[in-house]
Amino acid sequence: MTQKTYAIIGGASGMGFALAQTLVARGDRVLIGGRTLSSLEQAQHRLGELASIQPVDISDRAALKTFFDKAPSLSGLFTPGAAYVTDAFAEATPEVAESAFRSKFWGQYWAIHAALPRLTSDAGVVLMSGAASVRPMGHPAYAACNAAIEGLTRALAQELAPIRVNCLSPGTVDSELWRRRPAEVREPAYEAFSRLSLVGRPAAVDDMAHAALFLIDNRNMTGATLFADGGYSLR
Repeated sequence: MTQKTYAIIGGASGMGFALAQTLVARGDRVLIGGRTLSSLEQAQHRLGELASIQPVDISDRAALKTFFDKAPSLSGLFTPGAAYVTDAFAEATPEVAESAFRSKFWGQYWAIHAALPRLTSDAGVVLMSGAASVRPMGHPAYAACNAAIEGLTRALAQELAPIRVNCLSPGTVDSELWRRRPAEVREPAYEAFSRLSLVGRPAAVDDMAHAALFLIDNRNMTGATLFADGGYSLR
């Protein structure tokens, strides 16, 4: 079997790192990007010789160009590495209200644009949205951003074919990001999501990695949004 290379922006931790582990375990190479060099170096050490690293901020177009200019031919791309803040509609400053779009929407948009010269004709691209796109619970700019990413997915699937473009839409994920937050913030959020979902718990990062792998690998999936949210969007 021919060895393939996949790029993951946000691959030093969480679902991005979990996907990288899965790809390396089956013998593929991964190029992982992120904002913090020390975290990338730790991830590379854990992944081994099939992993390479390159610092990149997904909200920086020049950094994205540098990242992909140095990349080999890519069979897939996963882009979970956005950073943003949210607030209620009435309280959000312009900086806060626009942050999800700047990083999560435009970051992924320009990441794909920069990656195009490196993507093979049968590559699989997986964008990241969130279940707030169809079931918002406040934070309207964030909900709108996720819906926009899902619309972008459908449009790119048509324009970039035969490259496949899909979107992964999770709910709350028990990740390093949440575990770094204070318990008084994290635990009520987990409990609320558990009540609202059908499976009664937040997702694990491995759940998301398996979903992303399916979207990258399945050659008949394109233009789709996979709601791996434990049924949150159904209730």
